[in-house]
Amino acid sequence: MKKLLSLLMVLVFVMVSAVGCGTTATTTDTSAATTDTATDTTAATDATVATDAATNTIKIGGIGPISGAAAVYGTAVQNGAQLAVDEINANGGINGMTIDFNFQDDEHDAEKSVNAYNTLKDWGMQLLMGTVTSTPCIAVADLTNTDNMFQLTPSASAVACTQYPNAFRVCFSDPMQGTAAAAYIGQNKLATKVAVIYNSSDVYSSGIYEKFAAEAANQNFEIVSAEAFTDDSKTDFSVQIQKAKDAGAELVFLPIYYQEAALILSQAKSANYAPLFFGCDGLDGILAQEGFDTSLAEGVMLLTPFAADATDDLTVNFVKNYEAAYGETPNQFAADAYDAMYIIKTAAEKAAITSDMSASDICDALKAAMPTITYDGVTGLGMTWTVDGEVNKAPKAIKIENGVYVAM
Repeated sequence: MKKLLSLLMVLVFVMVSAVGCGTTATTTDTSAATTDTATDTTAATDATVATDAATNTIKIGGIGPISGAAAVYGTAVQNGAQLAVDEINANGGINGMTIDFNFQDDEHDAEKSVNAYNTLKDWGMQLLMGTVTSTPCIAVADLTNTDNMFQLTPSASAVACTQYPNAFRVCFSDPMQGTAAAAYIGQNKLATKVAVIYNSSDVYSSGIYEKFAAEAANQNFEIVSAEAFTDDSKTDFSVQIQKAKDAGAELVFLPIYYQEAALILSQAKSANYAPLFFGCDGLDGILAQEGFDTSLAEGVMLLTPFAADATDDLTVNFVKNYEAAYGETPNQFAADAYDAMYIIKTAAEKAAITSDMSASDICDALKAAMPTITYDGVTGLGMTWTVDGEVNKAPKAIKIENGVYVAM
């Protein structure tokens, strides 16, 4: 019995020792694995940095709505910009640098646009093409100014979008659109009595209306009705339509976006009211509005820098390549973005920027270059820029006929 107990004690001691040795070995192996993982991570990071330097890339960010109510604008901008990026990269890039383009969705929301900007900064963005719409652009412009990040918006037209010296635009500003629209209506004698329906809570719409009203005083027509709506009341336009009709307006000016314009056209038909309708670049996209009867837009006129049916070589090639890539005809927003990428290329080559420059140094170089370049694009020939970020180019008037945009 004593021998049996002694044997059992020996066995227990051996098992405890074995377990203890196993635990020690496991702990040692885990530490070694952790050390190896840390080493591998550092090596991978170094390799990524080395690869980026070796490939000589320039990181360009983009921001705009590719979901939500204004997705038609953002998707067109993303597509137009990507088409230009692909062409530029295929033809040697910018000073030999390949463009790495990253486009983030902001759903036409200022807070989400700010979040998108921060995401792009974390990615390593060196300059920004965006944002697409005005209110988000103003919010982001405050940040790009603080960061000294170059910003070229293809389509945000509010004055405040380019209030800082680092910000430029491709599209017309709101004041320019309002003034040009009033002059075009007056000079072409389109009407003697004009009504306006605009969004008083939107900087784009109210900005255009303000300058339109000022220029109307110099023209041979009268504004007989000017009725506002807000973002909280943009589904029922019966009151605004009836007031325009009662005032005898032969033309209704719509400095608004296509979603609300589509509703107005439909409700005007229900009210048996058929004036001329005239808008600005915000109406571009109405033919692609989901569920919209495009026959209601027949005869609608708008000022825009781009007409897809133009016969010049630049436009013909752009439209052909865009349709081949995306299966649809480009609108003005796609054209603005396409030009925006080539404008960046032109200014960057003039400034001789390199991929190893900081975003701030690139911004300083491009700020100096922009007022010195001239660019021929699909949205205008001989485009130039002021130090205030505004573009100089001539607007075009187009009309919707048989479901397509036709130059007037």
